[in-house]
Amino acid sequence: MATINENYLKLKAGYLFPEIGRRVREFAQANPEKEIIRMGIGDVTQPLTPTVIKAFHEGVEEMGNISTFKGYGPEQGYDFLREAIAKNDYQSRGVHISADEIFVSDGSKCDTGNIQEVFGSNNKIAICDPVYPVYADTTVMSGKTGNCGSNGYFEGIIYMPCNEQNGFLPELPQERPDLIFLCFPNNPTGTVATKEYLKTWVDYAIQNHCIIFYDAAYEAFITDPAIPHSIFEIKGAKNVAIEFRSFSKTAGFTGTRCAFTVIPEELMAFDAAGKPHRVKPLWMRRHTTKFNGVSYPVQKAAAAIYSEEGAKEVKEVINYYLENARIMLESLTEMGFKVFGGINAPYVWVKTKNGLTSWQFFDLLLNESNVVGTPGSGFGPAGEGYFRFSAFAERENVVKAMERLRRM
Repeated sequence: MATINENYLKLKAGYLFPEIGRRVREFAQANPEKEIIRMGIGDVTQPLTPTVIKAFHEGVEEMGNISTFKGYGPEQGYDFLREAIAKNDYQSRGVHISADEIFVSDGSKCDTGNIQEVFGSNNKIAICDPVYPVYADTTVMSGKTGNCGSNGYFEGIIYMPCNEQNGFLPELPQERPDLIFLCFPNNPTGTVATKEYLKTWVDYAIQNHCIIFYDAAYEAFITDPAIPHSIFEIKGAKNVAIEFRSFSKTAGFTGTRCAFTVIPEELMAFDAAGKPHRVKPLWMRRHTTKFNGVSYPVQKAAAAIYSEEGAKEVKEVINYYLENARIMLESLTEMGFKVFGGINAPYVWVKTKNGLTSWQFFDLLLNESNVVGTPGSGFGPAGEGYFRFSAFAERENVVKAMERLRRM
């Protein structure tokens, strides 16, 4: 008799974004004359830049010529891309990360979910609340939790509340975790972390033999020079952290898929007898066994963003989204909403009015203004009463959406 992985049965009815899609589809079918403005799912709207497209075309042309054709590439990524990442994203900031510590993949969503495979099922996981739902859901799938309680929390996960009182920055947990998910700039709150703040986490991880999973997918939106782009800018972090980065929001690769994970040589985890083992070879084994690598044209296109012209173009796109965030932040504040984020991040986190729940606010906006955002409760119980707007939208639609909200 074939049996299922019963951990999947613990998951709540539906993943957040498919549920949003379902409600929007039903509304659109019932109201075909309505123009819906979508500012919920964090998908980019601006096209790949000219330099990236040129490199993409070159890569495709190479695949059509017998002298330059590429078959299977190295699973961890081509050297030209890994070296460009190491040089431009780390070494240029005074952080010594080598190309050999970088693993190219098809998305940070995959990597943050799959990373738990190389760690034992007895590990205790700590996550922020609210935060990107993948962290909690994949922890459940991996068998590290009990059931979900009536309060929306899974047994066995250490939840770290992020609220107005603590500035949406999680405090060090009283119960010791083994693995800690941190995300900065934060999704969904748009909060950023200072070097001093991250130092407290690195020191905590060193003292307690924890490993930090640091999701830095939105680091390219940081404009404040005092805010670190990488946890590895913090002394000691290479001994206790894994970092995840993505080209999706940085350079518009949501539809072409490219990201990378950094696992330093120094990072150790322990077996049941307390013997230390390097984590990097374990991830290498998993990566090369279950993944055949990102396609050559995509990696060539990704490397193009590190050229002088490519970097300039990508910066212009990022500034476009940041201007969208500024418009939303200022407009919503003028309307009397309590607003967070929107600076150094592409998300604006809004407190609902009149005691409305997150989903009630979602339905109100959809039905009255035909505007789509993301209910805060979908990111965790502590997100109840909040709402996330995404800056990944056309400027015209951002302005129009804010005008509709004013009328509402």
